[in-house]
Amino acid sequence: MAGSSHGHTPAAWTGVTIAFIGFCVSGAYMVMAEPLGFWAGMVIILLGGVVGMIMKSMGLGQAKSTHGDDWSGAVKAEAKAISGEPVPAKG
Repeated sequence: MAGSSHGHTPAAWTGVTIAFIGFCVSGAYMVMAEPLGFWAGMVIILLGGVVGMIMKSMGLGQAKSTHGDDWSGAVKAEAKAISGEPVPAKG
């Protein structure tokens, strides 16, 4: 996973952050035995997914290339150079 840009977008970070807050709210209210607060946290978790999808549809998510690959050739070459892998010469 370290070799990809999976999830490094504003949409992903925002959605996961909102969902994490929802997990914290649900967990806290579960321990306090308050069902209403637990379900409110579950709604927040779902809200994180919805917000992430909306932001992705607005163009703030991972772009897909026409080849079914998430990275362009230039980005792949740069990643290989950083990782020490040999990069084929252009020609």
